[in-house]
Order: sequence, then C-alpha cells, then structure tokens
Amino acid sequence: MNQTVKLVGVGLSVGILSGLLGIGGGVFMVPVMVTYFAVTQHAAQATSLAVVIPTGMVGAFVYGLHGNIDLGVTLNLVIGSMLGAAIGARLAMRLPAAQLKRLFGVMLILVGVRMVIG
Repeated sequence: MNQTVKLVGVGLSVGILSGLLGIGGGVFMVPVMVTYFAVTQHAAQATSLAVVIPTGMVGAFVYGLHGNIDLGVTLNLVIGSMLGAAIGARLAMRLPAAQLKRLFGVMLILVGVRMVIG
C-alpha cells in the first residue's frame, strides 16, 4: 500500500475521531506521523495544526447545523487560542525534538488521567 493511501486512511480515521470526540486530532495524528511516517516532531506538530483548520471547520459546520455552538464562548476561545498558538509555536521551535516529544507525551498522559478520573 503506498504512503498516500496510508496517509488518507489516517486522516479519515482521525477525522472520524475528531468529529466524534470533539478534538482537533493532534492527539492521534502527531504520534502516528512521528512513529509510522518518520516525520520530525516539529513538522508533525506543525502539520497537525494545519490539518486542524479544515477538520475543525467541517466538524463545527455540522455541529452548528444542530445549534450546538456557543458563539460567545467560541469568540473568546478563538482570541485566546490564536495568541497562545503563536506563543506556543515560537517556544516549540526553541526546544530540541526529543524534549518536545517528551513534553507532548506528558501532556497526553496528564489529559488522559484527568479524563479517566473525571
């Protein structure tokens, strides 16, 4: 199976999980790109951010059709998220890939534990 088909399959799977769970997909996409497609940690995180834009737009559109978007909350989160993403990307570029990978893993563990214990 060629790499394009595999990447589209990963995108399809992550898109389903994103729409189902309300996540951007980076939680799944970054580890898959780094582990199975030999993408560097920095490039995987940047690629994930680029992919989240159309993924999020489609998911938000479908949820919006059902009246499930709070526009006030959305606006405030967009402002904070845009500022935070710019700061976070600049900080990430200063870290070595191994350290960035560990930081990403720790974040996944903390979020996972928090989700499990409520």
